[in-house]
Amino acid sequence: MFSSLLLSLREGIEAALIIGIIIGALNKLHQEKLKPAVWRGVAIALVLSIIFGLGLNYIGMEFSGQFEEVFEGIAMLSAAALLTWMILWMQRRGSEIQRELENKTARATLDRNGSALLILAFLAVCREGVELTLFLMAARMASDSISVLVGAAMGLGGAILLGWMIFATTHRLNLRQFFQTTNILLLFFAAGLVALGVHELNEVGWVPAVMENIWDFNHIISDQSEVGLILKALFGYNGNPSLTEVLAYLSYFSVLATILIKYQRRQMKTKAVVV
Repeated sequence: MFSSLLLSLREGIEAALIIGIIIGALNKLHQEKLKPAVWRGVAIALVLSIIFGLGLNYIGMEFSGQFEEVFEGIAMLSAAALLTWMILWMQRRGSEIQRELENKTARATLDRNGSALLILAFLAVCREGVELTLFLMAARMASDSISVLVGAAMGLGGAILLGWMIFATTHRLNLRQFFQTTNILLLFFAAGLVALGVHELNEVGWVPAVMENIWDFNHIISDQSEVGLILKALFGYNGNPSLTEVLAYLSYFSVLATILIKYQRRQMKTKAVVV
């Protein structure tokens, strides 16, 4: 449940920020009459995201046996790749989002019927929605549907509340700290997705295990127990992983962690020079 809550909160906050910046830019430009076009774009994006998510789950349920394992393995690796891109993009471009969106909004207001703003809002929110549906599907494969749905509902509810606090009250969320913290948590989750994806492909022989079980901790914490399932959903825990599964986890984690640390140090040096 925590993984789906975190993912939904993160994606929800990003969507709320995007829409808040667009609405704020319209206020500055005294183009409040174009706001309905923004909300229409948001509504269409939400509907299509839900349809996309239902379609993905339907396709997944149609598979069985080896085809199901292949589908789950590819879905998990795809979600990990998309999550990686999201983490790196936010780390690199997060500080520029507001300026870019405000410029795009200003250009979109030249279209007096609001269609350009509708498309801008639609594309921004639809991207977040499609990403979230893929992430939640991958989370469901490592957990159970009820926990994922409850976590997603709580995360989106929290995102709505925090989004309102950011733009409508004097309370301010430290967004830089928020994204840095969630990046760390998502790093563990993405590494777990990579390991679980490799595990599924081990099962069908697409990726060789090399060594079937390099250890077996199931007598201590079974990966089928309540605690084990929570660890599986959060970190990709497997009580008796293969060698390639462990190598995939460690390789992904070490490479991405190194990249994030380098980005962080570069940003700190840049700020020091500016000051």
